Amino acid sequence: MNNSADLLKELRIDRKAAPPEPPSRRGLWIGLGVAVLVVLLAFGAWFVFGRDKGIEVKTVAATAIGNGSGGGSASVLDATGYVVARRMATVSAKVTGKVQEVLIEEGMRVEEGQVLARLEPIDADAERALAESQLQAARSQSTGVQARLKEAEANVRRLSQLTQQQLVARSQYDQAVAERDALRAEALTSQRNQRAAADRLRIADIGKDNTVVRAPFSGVVIAKAAQPGEIVSPLSAGGGFTRTGIGTIVDMDSLEVEVDVGEAFIGRVQPKMPVEATLNAYPDWKIPAEVIAIIPTADRGKATVKVRIAIKVKDPRIVPDMGVNVSFLETEQPARDAAPQPQGVRVPAAAITDRGGQQVAFVVNREQRAEQRALQVGMLMGNDRQVRSGLAAGENVVLDPPAELKDGGRVRTAGE
Repeated sequence: MNNSADLLKELRIDRKAAPPEPPSRRGLWIGLGVAVLVVLLAFGAWFVFGRDKGIEVKTVAATAIGNGSGGGSASVLDATGYVVARRMATVSAKVTGKVQEVLIEEGMRVEEGQVLARLEPIDADAERALAESQLQAARSQSTGVQARLKEAEANVRRLSQLTQQQLVARSQYDQAVAERDALRAEALTSQRNQRAAADRLRIADIGKDNTVVRAPFSGVVIAKAAQPGEIVSPLSAGGGFTRTGIGTIVDMDSLEVEVDVGEAFIGRVQPKMPVEATLNAYPDWKIPAEVIAIIPTADRGKATVKVRIAIKVKDPRIVPDMGVNVSFLETEQPARDAAPQPQGVRVPAAAITDRGGQQVAFVVNREQRAEQRALQVGMLMGNDRQVRSGLAAGENVVLDPPAELKDGGRVRTAGE
């Protein structure tokens, strides 16, 4: 009986108990997040390591050399040389002395007459003081002689009247005249001594001024050679420890280019011939220039002739002793005997390569892909080559294209 009642109680539904919880979805979301993260990481790895970055290349822009009317100029000769200054001076004192102060530094701009340094003026000051004392003494002596001469002349006039009246002896008058003439000679001597003393004072002033070193012309200081306390001498007296100069000044307006041209090619160079100069330090900067003169002598050891070239552009980037490459350009000839001027563009010869027996170049387009262009090439122009067709001015061509570079291949410019 009790067992049946217990069984019925177990079958009774407890409506106060909480309903069972539904199954959790947290594991599902975590799994989806992990999957997405794995996909993103895989895509990033492909983007960084797997995608085609392209071949790294160097490019240069093609340059126009003709305008279709025969007005362009082509290089007829290339040479190398250096920038030189026609006006350069190592400034020194005119006398030997110890440096008191130096007022210049390298790179400093100085004007003509500007004080560069001073030497100790002890000896010069002593010489000037002595000359000034001698001048004062000569002036005092001249003043005394003039006073006595004035008295002697008055005495002569007085005795002249008394002699005419026969109140004094003639000999007394003659003696007074002799004294007057002697004083006149003494006065003339004292005046000359005074002028000599004044000249000595001026010389002493020059000696004092020689202790001051001034700039002989306007320019830029490129070297500072002396320091305070050192001995300088224009003749390098005193041995190897004696400086011969204070500093070196260069007139930057006198810069020009000197090149050595082989004897076999000097006939191509003429005075006033246009020149294009390129500094080794700035290879992309074309500087207009002009032939000044051909030095009429040859170097038998190098078989060359020196040519002076004027730089038409004044720029602080141009400094002495810089290496420079120059291209002598063709000059315009009269229409009746003018030769056809080169047309097209010029590019470095290293940008032209042979593919399948044809000379080609690779142009980098906006999508950073290489376009193979068949070329019709012309004459050599120094390190460049004339391209009559296949390229346009301003297009970027690949320098030294590698063998694996193909038409349409992706490239990237060096440095990107």
